[in-house]
Amino acid sequence: MNQPMPHRAPDLPAVLAWIEQHLDDPLNVDVIAARANLSPYHFSRLFSAAMGRGVMAHVRGRRLVRAAQRLTADPDLRLVDLAADCGFDSQEAFTRAFARVFGVAPGRFRRGFSVTPIEGQYPMTMPDDVAVAVTRLPDLVALDAFTVAGPSARFDEANKAEIPQLWSKLMGVLPFKGQAPSWTTYGVVWNVDRAEGSFDYMAGVGVNDDAALPAGFAAKRIAASSYAVFRIVLNGGAVHPQIKRAMATIWGELVPASGLTVADRPDFERYDSEFAPTKKGAVIDFYLPVEV
Repeated sequence: MNQPMPHRAPDLPAVLAWIEQHLDDPLNVDVIAARANLSPYHFSRLFSAAMGRGVMAHVRGRRLVRAAQRLTADPDLRLVDLAADCGFDSQEAFTRAFARVFGVAPGRFRRGFSVTPIEGQYPMTMPDDVAVAVTRLPDLVALDAFTVAGPSARFDEANKAEIPQLWSKLMGVLPFKGQAPSWTTYGVVWNVDRAEGSFDYMAGVGVNDDAALPAGFAAKRIAASSYAVFRIVLNGGAVHPQIKRAMATIWGELVPASGLTVADRPDFERYDSEFAPTKKGAVIDFYLPVEV
């Protein structure tokens, strides 16, 4: 008689690495759970608790991330072949899934789109397996008012992993008429409800006041303010988990220790035109408005 598998914690990093090496195989929950030497039910619960998504959602996401990388690397790759390699029954199903994750169809993605903003949505590593350096710059910075435009949405703990999709939508239409020439981009946060853990977020680019905005974009005016600037130095891995860890450090440690009074105005991440997210040492500056 078969004995039930023990209810123990799996070596999840090893399982994630194994999945990454076998994305071309016909994976399912039973196969992956067996690799972890756990029952499918118990493994699925542990995986979802640790990763914030289901086992097969992770597999599909990783296959789509790799598909995006292959699209940009091989201009002759046929979409129907890529769909089959990713385990989809048809090119149409693959195209729909791809567009849900990246915000654009595979053909548009292939024509000059970057995979890096979305890599954090389906990282191959565990969310807590992140090391990132964060420091507060010594001087306050005063900025005049400016306008940012881009896609935005309301987020909370349940859906904030979808933030990278806004960056997909933004990058998919750049450049557009009226865009600021610097190509600096911003991740803007406002209307924060601390009790509910919800906030509005925009992935945006600086624009002129008379800019003709793409469909689905809105403009956000950022008032003149003084800012404390916190510098985030990336480690070369997925961006979104590092930003998440950095923000926990900023709000949980550095802001309380600063003695500053935070102003009730939008804060933002600032990415300069040379930002290379997968390069170790790449910098993101987080601007926090303060009272002076």
